[in-house]
Amino acid sequence: MKLDWLVIRSQSLSFRLDRRVPPVLLCLGAIALVGMVINVGRGEYPIAPLDIVKTLLGLDTGNPDHNFVINVLRLPRTLVALMVGVAFAISGTIFQSLTRNPLADPSIIGINAGASLAAVTVIVLFPAAPIYTLPLSAFAGALLMAVLIYSLAWNNGSSPILLILIGVGLSAIAGAFTSLLITFGQIDDVSSALVWLAGSVYGRTWEQVFSFLPWLIIFVPLALTNSRHLNALNLGDDVAKGLGSRVEWQRGMLVLVGVALAGAGVATAGTIGFVGLIAPHLGRQLVGTNHQGLIPTAALLGGAIVILADLLGRTLFAPLELPCGVVTAAIGAPYFLYLLIRHRQK
Repeated sequence: MKLDWLVIRSQSLSFRLDRRVPPVLLCLGAIALVGMVINVGRGEYPIAPLDIVKTLLGLDTGNPDHNFVINVLRLPRTLVALMVGVAFAISGTIFQSLTRNPLADPSIIGINAGASLAAVTVIVLFPAAPIYTLPLSAFAGALLMAVLIYSLAWNNGSSPILLILIGVGLSAIAGAFTSLLITFGQIDDVSSALVWLAGSVYGRTWEQVFSFLPWLIIFVPLALTNSRHLNALNLGDDVAKGLGSRVEWQRGMLVLVGVALAGAGVATAGTIGFVGLIAPHLGRQLVGTNHQGLIPTAALLGGAIVILADLLGRTLFAPLELPCGVVTAAIGAPYFLYLLIRHRQK
């Protein structure tokens, strides 16, 4: 009899993985790594992959400019692209499961809109604020939006349909206030906010990498350790309660994790849309619906998607540069329509 599952247990954790998950993760990790090397090497100043590896290892390449181009200009933005993709993909996976809606995404149900409003408020009204205040303000905005959505949708329990409908409405309100801030802000601050709203990793430095890293260190493990509860919640509240889950507590914890990752991602790179929609769907096709394998798979897919979007944005119309959010929208919008049509035909 063929075994299709791997069971990994420790004293405090238990993971049940489809046997497809380890090889898929290895392949996706290799793809993401190759994508990072290509992204660092391509540009107006091309650098060979071997020279990139030598520079990262501290070896002499015979060209002193390599260290500046790689370690100062290109590597930080590539790492930010990877990290933001991971955050948006995990957040999208969580919200699609919680709402039991395959079309759900932090950018669709209002979470990103709340984070954007808070971040634009800081950029336009407090331009001298330290860099670390941006993720905090975006998280606060996303969390406030999530609390509003959750509270307004509450009726002796939280309804997945109401969560989506109320989220769309609040997203429109937050978007209106964001536009109002941009209309009356100073031109320099508004220009910065508009570039940021398009979703871009341009000009990202090690400061953004290290300010974003703690959010991943804290909330990605929380997403992984709570993934089995997503499996139960995805079956419906009654079934989840029958399996022993504390439904509202677990849903609240997972909402917090999804909000934190989406808010930190928006604060770091702006509103890069559709990553949280595409990555979970591709992940399900590769490893199935078990979230203990789906979450890490979607995370690597999300990182690879944003890296590829940044690479295409920098090279397609060089020397002009497109924000990676524009590229993901160009890819994600048709995919969203495809999913919508397929969903309606079922």
